[in-house]
Amino acid sequence: MRSDKCVIDSTLSDKSANGSQAECVECQPYFLFLLSIAMVSNMDSMLLYFIDLFGTAIFAISGVILAGRLKMDPFGVAVLGSVTAIGGGTIRDMALGATPVFWITDTTYLWVILLTCLLTMIIVRRPKRLAWWILPVCDAIGLAVFVGIGVEKAMSYQDSALVAVIMGVITGCGGGIIRDVLAREVPMVLRSEVYATACIVGGVFHTTALAMGYDNSSAFIAGVFSTLLIRLGAIRWHLSLPTFAINK
Repeated sequence: MRSDKCVIDSTLSDKSANGSQAECVECQPYFLFLLSIAMVSNMDSMLLYFIDLFGTAIFAISGVILAGRLKMDPFGVAVLGSVTAIGGGTIRDMALGATPVFWITDTTYLWVILLTCLLTMIIVRRPKRLAWWILPVCDAIGLAVFVGIGVEKAMSYQDSALVAVIMGVITGCGGGIIRDVLAREVPMVLRSEVYATACIVGGVFHTTALAMGYDNSSAFIAGVFSTLLIRLGAIRWHLSLPTFAINK
């Protein structure tokens, strides 16, 4: 799952129109951000399920894009898309003993992944480009929900807040790490970008709210909102963590 920026189509002839278009592009992520907050605030189990499937599709897309850059065959595309989308949740379920894992009990996830891989391979060949922020923002929404689901599931199997936070981070980042390892790249979450950090903070807010006596829904919203806010801020202002380097 990566923040792959597509090139913005800037072929407007009129300079004033071009300026207005740029301002519109800058504002659009904020409208989507407010919409995502409204969705989270009114979340019920069915809406959460569909957002989970939405996040699964977005993560699969990032895997397909990387597979395309590496010129993989369709099987390789499906493998990279699948491990990105469900790898983290699979590790979580196996670690918690929640077997059979979620995509075995509900094969809808597999169908969503396969359909997403197929459509992405077709669509990315078209010359029309998406605004650069669409995939990163959708990825952030999926990430926030994945972390919340991971924390909530971990708390239903054990009582340790630390373990729950770790399971939330694994749910959100595990698939991307597997994807990058298969592609022989240093995983993005191990580099300077604010990604896993957003998951950790969201997990801490989630578990803290539970410890303070808030109900599961309120705690879930607090965690998702925190992860989403930090990740979108990192996307908007290109925030990153300092790196550790040893001079030879």
